[in-house]
Amino acid sequence: MRTGVMFLIMVIVAVASLGVGHLHYNPLQILHGLVDPESLGRVGHEVIYNIRMPRILASLLAGGALAMAGASLQSVFHNPLVDPHIIGVTSGAAFGGTLALLLGLGGFGLMTLAFGFGLGSLVLVYGLARLMGTQTRLMLVLAGVILAGFFSALVSMVQYLSDNEEVLPQIVFWLMGSFSAMTWHKVGVMTAFIGGAGMLLYFLRWRLNLLSLGDTEAKSLGVNVVKLRWLFLILAALLTSTQVASSGAIGWIGLVVPHIARQLVGHDNRRLLPMSALLGATIMVVVDDLARTLLSGEIPIGIITALIGAPLFAFILFKNRKGLA
Repeated sequence: MRTGVMFLIMVIVAVASLGVGHLHYNPLQILHGLVDPESLGRVGHEVIYNIRMPRILASLLAGGALAMAGASLQSVFHNPLVDPHIIGVTSGAAFGGTLALLLGLGGFGLMTLAFGFGLGSLVLVYGLARLMGTQTRLMLVLAGVILAGFFSALVSMVQYLSDNEEVLPQIVFWLMGSFSAMTWHKVGVMTAFIGGAGMLLYFLRWRLNLLSLGDTEAKSLGVNVVKLRWLFLILAALLTSTQVASSGAIGWIGLVVPHIARQLVGHDNRRLLPMSALLGATIMVVVDDLARTLLSGEIPIGIITALIGAPLFAFILFKNRKGLA
């Protein structure tokens, strides 16, 4: 029931957001324009269908992807403080994107390198864990932290080597996240990867409940814990690296949204994952609306998510301080 209500809210927010911007349209104009595109006029049609609609769809996909990835990782690692950054995928994808900007490879090269390095970082996490001789949850987290720090240093190196007048501002703005350069082609790529990984997570969400029982209990039920854990890590990496490749590094959504979703539907991943996806998608659209309307120029998404997410997460921790003690 609550999931259905959240889906309805998401649709209403997405449709209403089509009219939000410096060129404003009321809800009736938007609904009429969706039924009869010619009623918007040439300028209105361009604004609604080729500028706002792709970025709103991208916002929905990105927010849902980060929230699902965060919820699944928190269940896999039995830790409510885990988010997509912890496995090193975000930092790896960020390095790939900044390297593409430094080399001037264009939009396709940026998405390719960001996606490739994002998934490559997960391979390195696996290799490092194997090198240490164990693939426990703690070792995977430590390997992710090591690689995240390594790739963050490489990002800083790329910024240091870049041209201060042209390339560096592009890198800094991209790293803070934005949907301003979104196109229908990028939306199609995001839909393919995020849709595929998201659907697999949705259909396998009940298995997350098995991992949440603990390794010993899951093994007693016949579950191959290591393989199942890596399957969820790969799916979370696909979601995260696709988001970073398309719209830059955006923090806090994958950490905070699953906590809010648990307050609404509880800890059962069969309800938690879809609620997290819908809630994350809705919040990301609202954040994007704020990014393009608060000031005359566009504010990077990452700034707004941090300004909202950090105090909100502090409030959640304060509210649940007894359970975390």
